[in-house]
Amino acid sequence: MASSHDPEDELAGTEQPFVQHLMELRERLVKALVAVGVVAAVLALWPGPGALYDLLAAPLVAHLPKGATMIATSVISPFMVPLKILIMAAFLIALPVVLYQVWAFVAPGLYSHEKRLVLPLVISSTVLFFCGVAFCYFFVFGQVFSFIQGFAPKTITAAPDIEAYLGFVLTMFLAFGLAFEVPVVVVVLARMGVVPLEKLRAFRGYFVVLAFIIAAIVTPPDVVSQLALAIPMCLLYELGLVAAKLFIQKTAAPEEADGATATGEASQEVKKS
Repeated sequence: MASSHDPEDELAGTEQPFVQHLMELRERLVKALVAVGVVAAVLALWPGPGALYDLLAAPLVAHLPKGATMIATSVISPFMVPLKILIMAAFLIALPVVLYQVWAFVAPGLYSHEKRLVLPLVISSTVLFFCGVAFCYFFVFGQVFSFIQGFAPKTITAAPDIEAYLGFVLTMFLAFGLAFEVPVVVVVLARMGVVPLEKLRAFRGYFVVLAFIIAAIVTPPDVVSQLALAIPMCLLYELGLVAAKLFIQKTAAPEEADGATATGEASQEVKKS
């Protein structure tokens, strides 16, 4: 008779035809798109695309010389750039709903110990990405733009292009958002057995060098922004090592837990003998 925690019985009766999977996938995608559309409609009414762009441009505008403004070199840029920012903001705000739809689609096919792993990772990766974006907006941008304007010759009048600024902002947001995902990557590598936790600990010295190389490539050539990216990456790597140890203990499969218990009992018997 199969044991009560047999993983082969855990998913019994959950199989669905392929067409039914496609129909459910379509339903989940529609719900995610509706959530993004509803948020976009609300943001279009208040505060509006122009106000969203002003909010995004505030860190740069605050460091421009008095009387200087941003410019649009393309005819449709004054319309397209705020619209892109509106869609980006709507997606970020609706991201919890989008991730929930992803989770609801894949959850029925996961074992209970896998659900204990996936759900915390989805939540933590979302929170960490937002933290990286917020850190970039509220701290890094001010330092970068202050350095650029302080370094520029007095004879140059700054008039940044709004489309180029949007590209710069999105690149920085993506870089810092992904950099803050370091703990999640460490946890996944260790928990899935791709890289043993001991090797990840031994790699920490190399990761410090790698973090500074990435920071030098991604960020503008000022020391403050490079340190602002490299130092959090190193700290988050250490956090990932601690979290990986806890995840391995808390999300072990039943057979792994039984194996660990049997190994522990066997070692105790050897010691007694």
